[in-house]
Amino acid sequence: MKKVIKKIKIQNINGGKATPAPPIGPILGSVGVNIMEFCKQYNFRTKEKQGKICPVLITVYEDKSFSFVIKKPPVSIQLLSFLKKEKGSKESNRQKIGKISLDEIKKIAEEKMEDLNCFSIESAISMISGTARSMGIEVID
Repeated sequence: MKKVIKKIKIQNINGGKATPAPPIGPILGSVGVNIMEFCKQYNFRTKEKQGKICPVLITVYEDKSFSFVIKKPPVSIQLLSFLKKEKGSKESNRQKIGKISLDEIKKIAEEKMEDLNCFSIESAISMISGTARSMGIEVID
């Protein structure tokens, strides 16, 4: 069993497009990980998710080797891509950018369930509905 020296979360990497440039290079370079090796592995494992944001959790070991887990895209990104919008509303209580049904929210919840810190699909739906409302998306039954 290798000794873990650091766990790193990087949120904003596009699938299939990791490069040694910031933010990846400086973060991994500071702990001595082979940056090009990470980029090659990440790009290979996310090539079918090209262009989508795929957060990653990297575990760095004492011998400078690493392993990583690719997470699902953030809920806000999924909601925006579902509505085909660039960004949420500046005034979510006044200006709505679109509507989403509970069935559509349930699909997102089922896909994202393993990354959320909740135990039931109902609580996942509730969390995602809250995110949608805070972005100016109207949730309809």
